[in-house]
Amino acid sequence: MQSSDKAKWIVAASAVILILLTTFAFVRGNSSPISTAELSKILDRGLVKEVVEKADVYLLRTDDAYYSIAKSQVPKGTFSEVPVDTEEGGGVVIAVLLFVLVTGVLSLTIRYWMKHRLSSGGEKMGVQVGSDDAVNSVQPVVSDVTFDDIGGISDVKEELEEIIDFLKNPQRYRHFGARLPKGVLLVGPPGVGKTMIAKAVAAEANAPFYYQSASSFVHIYVGMGAKRVSELFKAASANAPAIIFIDEIDAVGKARDGSSNEEREATLNQLLTEMDGFTDSSGIIVIAATNKFEVLDPALLRAGRFDRRIFVDLPSPSEREAIAAKYLEKIPHNVSAAEIAKITVGFNGAALAALINEAALHSLRNKQMDVRMEDIAAVKDKVAYGKKRLPILNEEQKQCRATYLAAKAVTATWYDLPFEKVMLGSESIRPALSEPLMRHEIEAHIRLLLAGKMMCELRYNEHASSAKEDLTAAVKLARAMLFEYGMGDSLLPSGDALALLLDRLETETKGLLEGNTAVIDSIAAILMERESISKNEIKTKIDALL
Repeated sequence: MQSSDKAKWIVAASAVILILLTTFAFVRGNSSPISTAELSKILDRGLVKEVVEKADVYLLRTDDAYYSIAKSQVPKGTFSEVPVDTEEGGGVVIAVLLFVLVTGVLSLTIRYWMKHRLSSGGEKMGVQVGSDDAVNSVQPVVSDVTFDDIGGISDVKEELEEIIDFLKNPQRYRHFGARLPKGVLLVGPPGVGKTMIAKAVAAEANAPFYYQSASSFVHIYVGMGAKRVSELFKAASANAPAIIFIDEIDAVGKARDGSSNEEREATLNQLLTEMDGFTDSSGIIVIAATNKFEVLDPALLRAGRFDRRIFVDLPSPSEREAIAAKYLEKIPHNVSAAEIAKITVGFNGAALAALINEAALHSLRNKQMDVRMEDIAAVKDKVAYGKKRLPILNEEQKQCRATYLAAKAVTATWYDLPFEKVMLGSESIRPALSEPLMRHEIEAHIRLLLAGKMMCELRYNEHASSAKEDLTAAVKLARAMLFEYGMGDSLLPSGDALALLLDRLETETKGLLEGNTAVIDSIAAILMERESISKNEIKTKIDALL
């Protein structure tokens, strides 16, 4: 540990200083050599108080000075009336030096023995006791990624500029009395560049970057995960200001449900303790990434821990264009980044990188001098179908999805359900439910889940199979209302109570949608053009038509 190293240096420096001071005092006390005539004068005046006989010199002490004279210059009997000490004057100094040396060696030996014994005992128990080796085993990663290397993250960059400025100029915030969040949570689907964003923050702030996957904390041995968490934070503290990045934090941060996974819960508890343990002025920022925000333990999300959340969505057309342009810079090409953006709806940053790389390989196989749009088209399906649930939409399917999402967005905004924005490439809008639930809240969520299907049937007299998840969730919530929460007309609902409840909510949802068709059409048009729209924009459009 850093404190241990400091203690060793302090002990060594103190011993050296003491030796130098003692030697200086001794040398200083043997200064001012005198002649025989001067010796006779101070003896005649009775100023000599003490004489020390050394090997070849006499040392004389008066009230205010020390003198020395060679023994060969002093006649016998000169000091007959003055007491002469025949002990070696340097013996005291040597004794002091030996005492300091022995004490220092003994102290360091005892400290080493105690540390070794505690470390051995702590390892047997599977707990962290704090050692230099433990800190040194966790090394920062050198980040060479900057924001200039990542395209299409302007919104995210604005959110993180405060973090970068804090790491560069912490005194500015402390003097103002402001504090930044200890933890930043990056939320988004796989492949959108959450890890690259964290690395870019570290590079821009010129701070050590400690990367750790949450799954590496989970071990079969009880206590090992908690130990790794402790080592990680101690290493970062020793090199602050620093950034700790925990990838896929849901591996250890899932909500505790009373199951018997003691190792995961012990690791989570240690993480919570460590985040509570360091102060706002410690210079440590913890960044974590997840694509399963809804499963995280509430204790991780409370104030003072991961209280800043940044949602990293699938890129919009302009962002896809910027990302494609970045990757195209590295290869010879004769293609337009804007054209690539148009044909890659639903692609994330990683998929775009794979697309351009596959196109480059395709071009090399055909012995071409550069990448062309024919290469992009040839490998697009290979990249797209290799991605999880990435549909290739034709224009009819695209229009149906835009209408589906627009209806859900208007319904969610009307009932003020939480969401940030709607994206054509995303799977659904499904705000999180938090206990306790009121009846009107559950019904609002069911209307939201039914809205897309209802609007497509109103507009096209049919709906897509992708509505399956929303419909399943709506039935599940309605069933829970009646049979678990007792929110039906009676405590023991009748056999047709579920169908009656869903019929009523469908009718109410249909009425809401029929009264807002103009808003839904305008939002669907925006989704077709821009592929995304924010909740605030939707509110503005609804207010303008009311």
